[in-house]
Amino acid sequence: MTKLKFKRLMRKKWLYPALYLSVAALVLVGVFWYQQSAKNTGDQVAEQPESEVQNEFTTLDKEQDSVAVMEQDENLQMPVSDEKAASIVTKFYDYNASEEDQESALVLYNNKYYQSQGVDITRQDGESFEVTAAMSGKVTEVKEDPLYGNVIEITHDEDVTTVYASLNDVQVQAGSEVAQGDVLGSAGQNSFGQASGVHVHFEVRKDGQPFNPESFFGQPLSQINKKAEEGSDTEGAPEDDATDENQAPSQDQADESGPSADDIQNNTDEDPSGSEDEEQAPDEESASSISTIQT
Repeated sequence: MTKLKFKRLMRKKWLYPALYLSVAALVLVGVFWYQQSAKNTGDQVAEQPESEVQNEFTTLDKEQDSVAVMEQDENLQMPVSDEKAASIVTKFYDYNASEEDQESALVLYNNKYYQSQGVDITRQDGESFEVTAAMSGKVTEVKEDPLYGNVIEITHDEDVTTVYASLNDVQVQAGSEVAQGDVLGSAGQNSFGQASGVHVHFEVRKDGQPFNPESFFGQPLSQINKKAEEGSDTEGAPEDDATDENQAPSQDQADESGPSADDIQNNTDEDPSGSEDEEQAPDEESASSISTIQT
């Protein structure tokens, strides 16, 4: 009976086409599935490196953006690692300041009083301390000066520079980039600021013009630029004396003799901002800042 049914089935005309179509459909499904599997595997292999590279670029861009934002938001800091233990013993000479502040901004050297163009910072215990970068920038000068000790100059955006003098040692090189808070060296002593003991002499300059660092601690560069547009901290100085009395001594003047300290002190007490009888600081041909001292 089974053979008879099979023979009858084989006589059906639609059987063979149906079988061929079924087999063909299975083959096509198998080929399509294989191609899709191979394609998906290849796409995953090809896309994985691209995804990793994209992630690296994205991370790099985010880091660069973070650095840019950080530099943009940086405020001027005291050049010390521990501000709580630091104190300013010599102020910046400002013609518009009080007599008390002006007197504390005079530096006695070689029987002459000179007007400080920066601030002297010490520790309360008199010990040495780490001197740090007040802002991020590029070290444009490192030198050892017989009068001011080791000196470092850092250039920032907008032609603003910070100067660090009276360093006992230096841990950076000219041409290197430093971030805010990086250690530049340690505080020491120098010949010009002997009365300050172990200290760092710190200056802030815009286009070579000195400004009072105390006025800008905690402030961004834009405030220094704004102050520069309005006028320097030496405004209000007598026209005849403003240039000469402003200048720190150069090494060539280190051995020059002058009037006694008592005579200068008497003149300073009468008129700290400068008078016709007050001894003049080095003339205009002298170095106007520690960044231009002849070594």
